[in-house]
Amino acid sequence: MGEAQQKRGKDTAKGAGKGAAKSEGKSEGAAKSAASAETTGIEPAADDLRTGSGAPGANERTLEQALGLQVRAIRRDLDLTVSDLASAAGISVGMLSKIENGLISPSLSTLQAISNVLNVPISTLFSSFEEKRDCSFVPAGQGVHIERRGTKVGHQYELLGHALGGEVAVEPYLITLSEEAVPYTGFAHAGVEFIHMLSGEVVYRHGDRSYHLRPGDSLLFDSAATHGPEQLLVRPMTYLSIIVYPREPR
Repeated sequence: MGEAQQKRGKDTAKGAGKGAAKSEGKSEGAAKSAASAETTGIEPAADDLRTGSGAPGANERTLEQALGLQVRAIRRDLDLTVSDLASAAGISVGMLSKIENGLISPSLSTLQAISNVLNVPISTLFSSFEEKRDCSFVPAGQGVHIERRGTKVGHQYELLGHALGGEVAVEPYLITLSEEAVPYTGFAHAGVEFIHMLSGEVVYRHGDRSYHLRPGDSLLFDSAATHGPEQLLVRPMTYLSIIVYPREPR
């Protein structure tokens, strides 16, 4: 091999070495940045705030969007057209359309004119923006003991929480089947149900299939099909039951 070729080979090797060093340095830098974010408490980007759930991220409304939706809802409740409200409030149809779509921040005088026509306090226009996220806390042993439709002897239901609003109703129960409990497979209702076995053993029927549940086992099913405990193998038994269904519009 000639001297010139040897020199080119050495230069190529040096370049590759420098590239690898730079790449390694970038990787170390990224790792250090991540560690720094943990120790310094710097908030991560919005996409990093998601958990392992497949649910989409929470869609927070801006003040303008919340205001616009509220104006539109009240206008429709009063059976007013966009033209009716705009004319009575002394603004253009185009401006009102932009307000309802959350595209502009209207002046206080404009909001006052709109609220006068809608016959509501101006604060009402902002009420949906100030809405708080629901939360229910139930201390251990202080759930509400209730009787559900179809409840049989020895079937005890303790409601562990409730949602006050929203489009979806969620009912978490701690269910206890006592020594005198009897099997019953005739439950059927809208939505889906999740069961997690805590103690005891049961053969649980859903539709035309049966499942042997022991502590730690779970079952998720469409609750429109008939279901319920078919064989009570080890009593007493307890399991967590979470029922989710769409809330009926009022």
